[in-house]
Amino acid sequence: MPSSTSEDRDELIRLVFDGTFDNVHADLRDTVSDPLFAPRSGLDATQQGRLAYDRSRLVHARTGPAQKVLDDPLRLFALSEWPSLMDTTTLPLLMSHYNLCLGTLLHHSAGRDDLDDIIEELATMRSVGMLMVTELGFGNNAAAMRTRAVYDPLADEFVLSTPDPQAQKFMPYTGIQDIPKIAVVMARLVVQDTDRGIFPFIVRICDAEGLLPGVRATALPDKPGLALDNGVTWFDGVRLPRRNLLGGAMGRLMPDGTFESTIPSRRRRFLTSLERVQPGRLCLASALVAAGRASLYIALRYARQRRTFAPGESDVPVIAYRSQQTALFRALADVYAMTFLVNSTKRAFVRTGVSDDTNHLISLTKVVSSWSMTDVLTTCRERTGAQGMFSANRIADYIAMAQGVVTAEGDNLPLLAKAGNELLAHPPATDTGTPEPQGRSLTDPSFHRELTRFRQSRLTDTTAYAMRREIRGGSSLFDAWNHHINAALTLAESRGRELALEELHTAATQATTPRTREALGLLAALYGLGLTERDAAWHLAHGTLTPHQVTRIPALLEALSTRVLPYADLLVDGFGLTDELLRAPALRPGLTDFHA
Repeated sequence: MPSSTSEDRDELIRLVFDGTFDNVHADLRDTVSDPLFAPRSGLDATQQGRLAYDRSRLVHARTGPAQKVLDDPLRLFALSEWPSLMDTTTLPLLMSHYNLCLGTLLHHSAGRDDLDDIIEELATMRSVGMLMVTELGFGNNAAAMRTRAVYDPLADEFVLSTPDPQAQKFMPYTGIQDIPKIAVVMARLVVQDTDRGIFPFIVRICDAEGLLPGVRATALPDKPGLALDNGVTWFDGVRLPRRNLLGGAMGRLMPDGTFESTIPSRRRRFLTSLERVQPGRLCLASALVAAGRASLYIALRYARQRRTFAPGESDVPVIAYRSQQTALFRALADVYAMTFLVNSTKRAFVRTGVSDDTNHLISLTKVVSSWSMTDVLTTCRERTGAQGMFSANRIADYIAMAQGVVTAEGDNLPLLAKAGNELLAHPPATDTGTPEPQGRSLTDPSFHRELTRFRQSRLTDTTAYAMRREIRGGSSLFDAWNHHINAALTLAESRGRELALEELHTAATQATTPRTREALGLLAALYGLGLTERDAAWHLAHGTLTPHQVTRIPALLEALSTRVLPYADLLVDGFGLTDELLRAPALRPGLTDFHA
């Protein structure tokens, strides 16, 4: 078999980064090579948090104008990927600053020049920006929040207040209180004793001397592996000038207290005010898939050099064991599938921006990629043994980051439930004829996609019919939905994974070098077979797999993994990573160079 060439590697890098590596990613990779990103040990949580702020400022200084980053979504997504490989805490800091705070401010202040000073302060990162939405007592039910901004017409100001402990803003970055910070705070606009719905307000939280008058904050306990300075925050009559209301397209407040809006629905106004959450979800998915790539790079390089006992041999590299190959190469197939799914979703967002269809796709992508990468990271940690437990070897910190991503920007389960409901109401228009198993190859990704689509079609039909029947029989809408929510979750997850398989298979068929095409084709077969394995019993019961095919699946998964082995180095070379960049001791043959 011919060895890989630089042409093969360049083709994989082109595919992994969707043709944008040189003009979108390369300088960010160079930035995080700076000595400031070298691993540190012996720091407490506060020191780690301060270091993350310093690293975020370095990235900001070298990235270029903040508005330019926000104007280029691909640049914003790349900004989520590279710094977090070196310091996971920079992910929420940078994404909150750029996307959620400054992005919301710019989006809802179009045509206004009275906010130029605040925009400039954030754009230069003299103050760090954040978004405050979630309240302690309400979690995902943000529409029920109780923080109030009452308009005082005599002073032409708002009075921002937290009415009770359950209404405290939960988990904004207010634990370190001597770094200047500005927040976009979501609060109920109350005008002339009338609740006008939830709107964003600009609130200065602290300066170099500490919290500002009327702002109270308490740091939350430490979170293992993520040194973010989360806190709970209370507003006690904070006075805000009228310019601090970001009404944008949601509504205008006149000086006499008259409120006007072209959007009659409060819910629609609320969703409009939080549109930056959608690209934020895609940023988190991008970052976690990048962490999955880095973990596979470390785990596979380590498995090549780590030697162990073998029957009849003095020793062999760990990767020689079939058990290691099957685990790591199935994880590698997952990483590539999710990479191409995320790339496809990025392209959709660049084309259309925030829309119902794109939001649905982002939700599916965020959920299936974060759950997939959680499994990948756990596999990589276990397959690097004790080395995987050290923060210096990155993977353990990525696992903590994954737990944050699963919950942040909308918890995965509510997002998936909403996507499932949308699929039940509007199933994709696809050919869902019953697949014929006879004569079909279990290494053909197209066959696995047919199987997955068929199961989705059956699940959609039976679930939608059962819900309609229960409602006609007198059940409430909630009861009917609640009785079938697990089916809806299964449907949506299946749809997301099917889209990932489609993107991986497409990338394999479109690769321009034979070796790259063969390597990605094997991963597509491995990923597709893994999807079918999850539902093999269902397919057997419905006649879309034969008993012989089902019994062959485990051995075929192993056989495909063995065939991936000659391509393993090439496939991780496609990630654009180096030992020198990651600076993980497990990548060094001596395994002695742990940083002090």
